Amino acid sequence: MELQEISDRLEIEGVVIRYTRGIDTGEWDRLDTVFTPDAAIDYTESGGIADAYPAVKSWLAEVLPAFFPKRMHSLHQLDIAVDGDEATCSAYFHNPMPLDDGKGGEKVVEFGGIYHHTLTRTPDGWRSRKLHEEIVWKRGM
Repeated sequence: MELQEISDRLEIEGVVIRYTRGIDTGEWDRLDTVFTPDAAIDYTESGGIADAYPAVKSWLAEVLPAFFPKRMHSLHQLDIAVDGDEATCSAYFHNPMPLDDGKGGEKVVEFGGIYHHTLTRTPDGWRSRKLHEEIVWKRGM
């Protein structure tokens, strides 16, 4: 593996980690370092929306804290392929989220799946221009 490819793979891994950390911490502006301004994002498999990044960012900031005040991702098996200034990254994820059970307690809702990112090299580094969230399993819904 060439040094440039190693560097690209590490930077792409960082993009995916910034994505999940931004979602988990509610640092929505952190997502500006993840996506291109015109990125297409599709959360429909988990009951969300599919739209361009600005609309999805606003939707995330409104919906996630209201329904899932605590969020935590873990990522596994990042499969990264770089081809010049374009790349893909598929990453397994596990996302448990506690929420109010309506009876004074809480329950945990879990999603497991694969994030499919299509990335492009920009002057500011690698950015995702497309994200499809594939849900493989869910529990507690």
